[in-house]
Amino acid sequence: MLYHLAQLLQPHYGFLNVLHYVSVRAIGAFLSTLLVSFIFGNWFIRVSQKFFRSKAREWTPDTHLVKNDTPTMGGLFMIGVFLINALLWANLANIGVWLFIWCVVSFGAIGFFDDYLKIKQRKGISSSLKFRLQLLASLLTVGGWYWFLAPPTSLCIPFIKSFTPELLWLIIPWGMFVLIGTSNAVNLTDGLDGLATGPLIANFGSFALICYLAGHKHFSSYLYIPYAGSAEIAILATALVGTLLGFLWYNSYPAQIFMGDVGSLPLGASLGFAALMARQEFLLAITGGIFVMETLSVIIQVASYRLWGKRVFRMAPIHHHFELMGWQETKITVRFWIISMILAVLALLTLKLR
Repeated sequence: MLYHLAQLLQPHYGFLNVLHYVSVRAIGAFLSTLLVSFIFGNWFIRVSQKFFRSKAREWTPDTHLVKNDTPTMGGLFMIGVFLINALLWANLANIGVWLFIWCVVSFGAIGFFDDYLKIKQRKGISSSLKFRLQLLASLLTVGGWYWFLAPPTSLCIPFIKSFTPELLWLIIPWGMFVLIGTSNAVNLTDGLDGLATGPLIANFGSFALICYLAGHKHFSSYLYIPYAGSAEIAILATALVGTLLGFLWYNSYPAQIFMGDVGSLPLGASLGFAALMARQEFLLAITGGIFVMETLSVIIQVASYRLWGKRVFRMAPIHHHFELMGWQETKITVRFWIISMILAVLALLTLKLR
């Protein structure tokens, strides 16, 4: 909105020209989402205490019973803050912006449906129904991206600039896999106070920069990465960084509110979509190493038990394993944050090592 307002008023007010710069609007989006989160966060927590009280998840340590009745649905608040600021700062003539917003809203609706049923009847939607809904949401998102934006379909492999295999129309199922995989990986990680929030901040911060670089021909040519026209997505990613940082104010241990599936599913899917739009999906496996580790721990645990009747970990996902080893919740959370920050820096480094 401000971008278009600046175009309209610039002949009369020249200083509004700064709003044409992605970097200025990205910083503005970060600060405004942070401010809105601080102003309205306590109000939403009071509302959630009346309508959205959670119960301890199944298959969690007994220490989590103290978390009963903590307000949930914090993701609903984050989506609201994000949408307001996305409409305020982004170029609304950019189709990629609307596809990103659709990704957040559609996966958020799936999470809201699941959370609402958990609150009302202690059991959410079935895993098969959730997966089918994720398939539909991701197909519409990736299909719209492929149809309307005609993106480059070559894969960008870290450390290698000469090998860029072409996927052509197979980019659609590949993109769906990235969105659904990242969405569920973040959902698995969201098991301790602030555990998923910290790595998401590091990941969206990294991909804000990556989308900015991939959206400029000069930078993309210099770094030998595909030009993806994704600069506007940097604004949306920084808006999510501000939203997550503001939410962390209330979600850090001991959490005043949980994000719920209505937060983890759309945040994961939109992170995957940002990586897809920048054509740097493999970098997501590096920056999102914590999410990969959490997912692999579940896969290994289930496979081991079914094949040999033995458990590799005391409990999965792996953060519960560390809890049962005696690590304090805050120690696990902060150490996972540190690992995420290191991985984010390493991923950015690979852009030059090609």
